[in-house]
This record gives sequence, C-alpha cells and structure tokens, in this order.
Amino acid sequence: MSTDPDQIRIAEMVGKSDVLLFMKGSPLFPQCGFSSRAVAILNHLGAEFDSVDVLQDQGVRQGIKQFSDWPTIPQLYVKGEFIGGSDIMMEMYESGELAALLEEQGVKTAG
Repeated sequence: MSTDPDQIRIAEMVGKSDVLLFMKGSPLFPQCGFSSRAVAILNHLGAEFDSVDVLQDQGVRQGIKQFSDWPTIPQLYVKGEFIGGSDIMMEMYESGELAALLEEQGVKTAG
C-alpha cells in the first residue's frame, strides 16, 4: 500500500464511487475531446457516474497515471477496477461490453 498522500486520496476516491471518471473538466464542460467522448459514452448508456476534474488538482493529475499505470486521461473506474481510457471505452461501448460490465456490476443505467 502506498504512503504517498495523492495515491491514498485517489484510492479513497476510487473506492467511494461505483463509476468514477477521472477527466479534464467536468461532465457539463469537458476540457478535451477524449474526456468529452468518455462522458458522452457514459451518458448514452445512462450510467450514473462521478467525476474528478484533474485540471483542478495537480497531485491527482499526475498521481492517477501512476495509480493505474496508464499514461493518459480520461480514466474510467467501475467498482474500484480500472477499465481504461476513452479508446478502450469506445471499443467496449461499440461491442456492448461496457453496458454488460455496468449491468454485471449492478450499476444503475437507463437501459
């Protein structure tokens, strides 16, 4: 277990939300195209999700890349498990895997 305060905070955030998107900006005002696409996918599925704006917190912005061992943002977590970035989300969405995963995990969706 990490003793780095940013890693501990990130772990707490991930543990608190069923679906958590680390993104640039907010769901209403995404600050990059990839974050915008990630929000659109979750909204299209009707998934209830929380988000963290990494632009507001440099410790989280850098720390999340280390936490997941994934170099880019956005990053999606479902029930504490790292799912991937917007490309992976798009592939999983198009194949139906993402909807199935949310359903399996008991996440509320519109579907």
